Amino acid sequence: MNDSMGRVIDQLREAERVLVITGAGISADSGLPTYRGVGGLYNGHTEDGLPIEAALSGPMLQLNPALCWKYLAEIGRACVAAAPNAGHKAIAELQQRKPGCWLLTQNIDGFHLAAGSPPQRLIEIHGTLWPLFCTGCGRSSDDLTGHLSRPLPPRCDHCGGVLRPPVVLFDELLPEAGLNSLRAQQTQGFDVVLAVGTSASFAYILEPILRTRQNGGFTALIDPSGGELARMVDEHIAAAASDVLPQLVRHIFPD
Repeated sequence: MNDSMGRVIDQLREAERVLVITGAGISADSGLPTYRGVGGLYNGHTEDGLPIEAALSGPMLQLNPALCWKYLAEIGRACVAAAPNAGHKAIAELQQRKPGCWLLTQNIDGFHLAAGSPPQRLIEIHGTLWPLFCTGCGRSSDDLTGHLSRPLPPRCDHCGGVLRPPVVLFDELLPEAGLNSLRAQQTQGFDVVLAVGTSASFAYILEPILRTRQNGGFTALIDPSGGELARMVDEHIAAAASDVLPQLVRHIFPD
């Protein structure tokens, strides 16, 4: 075990209030493509000649729902074919054993919930891929897999309106309930913030990291690359989450 691992283990073992932040990197080991970078699902423009930010946007869903759903379906099929990995399960165990451990995820695959993370301490800041709901009448549908096998965009059985997932598309606002929950927990403060599989620099990621460091807490990043975020934390473990997280949990809870 290297010094960085040892320090992260020691800090997590003693911490009462913990925030784990996860990005696409944790689900890469489940076979899901990361949004950006090497092996990413989208690099540059889509085959339709549009930036993915335009194709997967709220305005595009209204203007051309078939085009938007072409790329939503690509993500959906990848998620349906995959499952939570050892990293998701290790975080769930950490949360189950530490009642002050919260989880903030950028991912929309639903794997944290499926792995056993407590829903009351899970903030899915970008939403999830299901259940779908009708943009016309509001009725919901759990049959994402079925809709993905039929012509797109999926349509409501009741009114014929376009169905959509409860995800935050580009040019849409983050959910107020999730933001309020995160703010409430930040007000209480965290002993440790652990970022996993993300290199993003969104305010909702940077703020808890910077505030925790400012207040004397400990911050760490588990990510093979890390980018700018690696320079903002106390420790950076440059390895895959599905390898590192189970080791951390085994050492913190050796029983």
